[in-house]
Amino acid sequence: MALSEVYWDGQIPLPKLAPVQARVTVALVALLCFMNSHDGEFVFDDSEAIINNKDLKPTTPLNNIWSNDFWGSNLSSNSSHKSYRPLTVLTFRLNYLLAGGLHPVGFHVLNIILHAVISALMIDMFAILIGGLAHDENGRILNNAPKTSLLAALLFAAHPVHTESVAGIVGRADLLCALFFQLSFLTYCKAFNRGSDRDDRFSVQWVVVSLLLCAAAMLCKEQGITVLGVNAAFDVLLICNVNVYELSQRLLLRKNPLNVSEILRTGLLTRLALMGLGGLSMLYARWRIMGTGPPAFTEVDNPASFAENIFLRIVNYNYYYSLNAWLLLCPWWLCFDWSMGCVPLIKSATDWRMVWLLLLWCILIGLISQALCSQDSQRRRTLTLGLVLLVVPFLPACNIFFRVGFVVAERVLYLSSAGYCLLLAYSVGHCCCRWPKYRKPLCVSVLGLLCVYVARCALRSHQWRSEQSLFTNALSVCPLNAKVHYNVGKNLADRGNSTAAIAYYREAVSLHPTYVHAMNNLGNILKERNELIEAEHLLSKAVSIQPDFAAAWMNLGIVQNSLQRFEAAEKSYWNAIRFRKKYPDCYYNLGRLYADLNRNVDALNAWRNATVLKPDHSLAWNNMVILLDNTGNLGQAELIGREALKLLPNDHTIMFSLANVLGKSQKYKESEGFFLLALRINPNSASCHGNLAVLYHRWGKLELAKKHYELSLKLDPEAPGTRDNYKMLRRKLDQLKQPTP
Repeated sequence: MALSEVYWDGQIPLPKLAPVQARVTVALVALLCFMNSHDGEFVFDDSEAIINNKDLKPTTPLNNIWSNDFWGSNLSSNSSHKSYRPLTVLTFRLNYLLAGGLHPVGFHVLNIILHAVISALMIDMFAILIGGLAHDENGRILNNAPKTSLLAALLFAAHPVHTESVAGIVGRADLLCALFFQLSFLTYCKAFNRGSDRDDRFSVQWVVVSLLLCAAAMLCKEQGITVLGVNAAFDVLLICNVNVYELSQRLLLRKNPLNVSEILRTGLLTRLALMGLGGLSMLYARWRIMGTGPPAFTEVDNPASFAENIFLRIVNYNYYYSLNAWLLLCPWWLCFDWSMGCVPLIKSATDWRMVWLLLLWCILIGLISQALCSQDSQRRRTLTLGLVLLVVPFLPACNIFFRVGFVVAERVLYLSSAGYCLLLAYSVGHCCCRWPKYRKPLCVSVLGLLCVYVARCALRSHQWRSEQSLFTNALSVCPLNAKVHYNVGKNLADRGNSTAAIAYYREAVSLHPTYVHAMNNLGNILKERNELIEAEHLLSKAVSIQPDFAAAWMNLGIVQNSLQRFEAAEKSYWNAIRFRKKYPDCYYNLGRLYADLNRNVDALNAWRNATVLKPDHSLAWNNMVILLDNTGNLGQAELIGREALKLLPNDHTIMFSLANVLGKSQKYKESEGFFLLALRINPNSASCHGNLAVLYHRWGKLELAKKHYELSLKLDPEAPGTRDNYKMLRRKLDQLKQPTP
């Protein structure tokens, strides 16, 4: 397919680089933009997708990633988000294995490398979409738009909207999806590497490989299936050279009837049939894998989709589109989350924000008219394919086919931004051609834009290094977002600043009065500060709003127990267990309630349930040993203690409790061994030194008893009973030193 070089390409204010130099340059720019995020922490959604995801651990069977969602929940569960991305989870697991644990550096570095590779490959993709598909005598694809494709790739590499996908580890799904998306497209292009002059020749094998790579993209993120739409548009517009405007005129006006045999001769219908069949098969498989149907999102996640008035629903969807377009045009105001009041709904046609919808559609209609009606075939092809690359990957996020679980999400623009960058690069070339005397100012503007992009990426990726900076920065972008205030409060609470956390939790509840998670966390802090009445009120309100909120039921039970409302506390604990069957912490707290009520058998059963559900539940094991010790069941206490240490061999609290039991059973040597082992792990335990001293005191090893009494009092001068025991020992030692008459 012999195509001439794109006429505006020479006007692009960039040097013409060799293919390898161009790729290296783009990759280096990509690395420069995001390299300062390489040593960042696990932030935001990384907690659920990586830290708390059991599918990453070597002890979890590898097969689990094929039956669980992205967050580690079983796909058949009603609580599953249905995000089926096993290949992405597999790369997380490889990161975990290579790093020997949850070390974020390796995760971040791989994300940055993937973005650099994708940015470099964008040159090849843009070259085909802008300059057409042409081959040299060796079968290699020619780049007929080297400068335009380089500029578009540089803009893509440095676009700040990519920060969430690159600096946030969960964005790995978008990166892998984009990589396989590119490979699927480039492989589809290989199907037309003709070995003869015949126009009807294409390779079915390469089309099939392209479909397999599309399936791989879909197994990284659902958006990957949209490459079939891009491939189909590329085939129609570039391979078959169909003029959509002329075709529509022929069909509508019935002039110059369509030559169907000419289209059939190109093999277009065969290829479209293959892609259609492959796409439908993938969608069917995906639907079967989901199990219980689509995920259930709430009004908080996507308020526009719950608007009863269809007109207002459409208006708000279009407003969301305009916000996404603005993020591409001016990626300065970026936020990790745009839900919970960040974008208030448009409720009237007189809302001033309607202007943005009209402006968006005026621009789109203008671009579409140029793409369809221009007499310039190169402009027509570039604009059309640019719009396809902009719009088609965004379709799964547009709420048309199904409800999505977000208002605006920067990560879903990763692929669509490629279409924007292509259109922007074309606009620069077109302006340079049309107004050559302004070429120098345009050159300065493009260079300035790239520098601003790089600086913004560096700043934004630095903000993604820690939750503190990420959440705090979001306050200035989305001050009405309750989730932002909630996350700032949670981060402060995790760092021990509960006083400041309370203010942010209160603001979150004020902005969103039914925000049960903020109520639960605020209630927890107030409980720790002994403000029990308000804590009970908040937690009661949370469970009345969301009756199946198990954690809030358990926390309400703890507060009621502290208020000595034992019957209400027991009911709250059982409600928590009813809504979350496997809840070891709730069984532990239920056991504490029964112990306070002297219902010892019930307490032991509750703690045993906790250890069955969570074998490493140290507190439950320890409480069983202590309760049995206190009730005189020393033999059973010893058995439980030894059983616990088989599962938790380095738990000094259980060693301490078992040592006490053995000491009372006059097994002094074994008791001494466990005390010393506990002190080796926790040498600054005043109680352990004190009880070991009591053991030596009973055993008759008085000098050792004296030594450990003194160590205990040094660590804790107010240790209960220790000073009295020490005085008794000193008197006994003094008596022993006195000469016998």
